[in-house]
Amino acid sequence: MPTVRIKLNSTDIEMINAICESIKDIAKKTGIAVSGPVPLPTKRLKITTRKSPCGNGTATFDNFEMRIHRRLIDLPANEKVLHHIMRMQIPKNVNIKIEMKD
Repeated sequence: MPTVRIKLNSTDIEMINAICESIKDIAKKTGIAVSGPVPLPTKRLKITTRKSPCGNGTATFDNFEMRIHRRLIDLPANEKVLHHIMRMQIPKNVNIKIEMKD
């Protein structure tokens, strides 16, 4: 039976966990076994800049970091479940990708 792989990524970990829980609830209500959410490694984007606006002066630095959290959910291809997942309200800061696997 074909499966559906759902990939989620976001900078907000609470939002991505909430969406994963809602997908699991939808699948549980229809009686489908879900594998996941599997947490994938967090991508960390780091930038180091000088505090001085002109670039000269004291050697003090600011460190900025943005974390991108990713989750992976696999479930059997069921039209009813996919219809409910496609109609979910997904915030703008969460990216979702749904693909079919054999």
